Amino acid sequence: MTAAPGTGGRPAGTAHGPLTGLRVLDLATLFAGPLAATLLGDFGADVVKVEHPRRPDPSRGHGPAKDGQGLWWKLLGRNKRTLTLDLRTDGGREALLRLAAGADVVVENFRPGTLERWGLGWEELSAANPRLVLARVTAFGQFGPYAHRPGFGTLAEAMSGFAAITGEPDGPPTLPPFGLADSIAGIACAYAVMAALAGRDRTGEGQVVDLALIEPILTALGPHPLWYDQLGHVQPRTGNRSVNNAPRNTYRTADGSWVAVSTSAQSVAERVMALVGRPALAKEPWFADGAGRAAHADELDEALGSWIARHTRDDVLAAFDKAEAAVAPVQDVREVMTDPQYAALGTLAEVDDPELGPLRMQNVLFRLTGTPGAIRWSGRAHGADTDTVLAEAGYAPAEVAALRAAGAV
Repeated sequence: MTAAPGTGGRPAGTAHGPLTGLRVLDLATLFAGPLAATLLGDFGADVVKVEHPRRPDPSRGHGPAKDGQGLWWKLLGRNKRTLTLDLRTDGGREALLRLAAGADVVVENFRPGTLERWGLGWEELSAANPRLVLARVTAFGQFGPYAHRPGFGTLAEAMSGFAAITGEPDGPPTLPPFGLADSIAGIACAYAVMAALAGRDRTGEGQVVDLALIEPILTALGPHPLWYDQLGHVQPRTGNRSVNNAPRNTYRTADGSWVAVSTSAQSVAERVMALVGRPALAKEPWFADGAGRAAHADELDEALGSWIARHTRDDVLAAFDKAEAAVAPVQDVREVMTDPQYAALGTLAEVDDPELGPLRMQNVLFRLTGTPGAIRWSGRAHGADTDTVLAEAGYAPAEVAALRAAGAV
């Protein structure tokens, strides 16, 4: 296997991460499926990104770019080798089946039935490799009345109940300004793949992962269905407030900054009231539990907010730290990049990119003490590894040239 850039001479997928030796074919686009593949690659899997020869992955052109290089792709495409195949052609279909025969995982997010129309459904893939795990990420799942519909994370954020409870009480339902449902689904998909692989270790057989964008975000919302089922309770929009505790909000400081405060623990709520000089509130009968405090959020917000408004952000943070009360500054990305806690954790990593030079991006998702993950390289050029990957699958140079001449790669 040819070494890839940024690996210190080691072939792709042979870093010392816990997933070293795992081969993943990433056929997915925008954004949950590719994120799942990225997370697997971060911990050592050899991920091969499969793109159309003439229509590169949309994330390459999504959002801001520098010198013609899409920055989102540099993040989402990291730790992936890039291969071009037109899966609708005979040559592309045959190549994918040969690659799947030596792979552990295929991740795809086409609408249900698309791979089947191309002769690349589960029947064909599992025949090529009975141990294969096929992760299928769609908006609505592989069956049901909505399965045929196109969809993106925005629809999941709307359908799941998330938008209905987000925003101010007298305002419209609010959607997140980033791919929340896709991100949650991508993390869930990586977990699902690992669960399927663990099952394969016991049975010797692969299986299909059917993951719908509308489901992981519903799980993230917690007990809302249970509350409705048992109590008929429908949570309203409450802005930054919580229906379970108070004070919980964002508050403006004397120097025009903002801080966020949470008092989920009773002891923290009591310490906050003492800190702001209102200990008598903590002795009120209704203060004894979160629901009682939430019912008096106006009074508590006034007590806390008026105190914070008289102090600078630094003074507020220092006072809360001394009082062992929970607070955080509301930071934009500029402050995130210089935050000392993120720096201590190594949350942002610098990666040397051949087109753009040093890039700073989020590091791998978590730390492992024995077999840590790593960013081995940033998103590669379109089709950069086509010849190498096909050679590993047994294609001679003349065969690759014939595929290219036919438009299959």
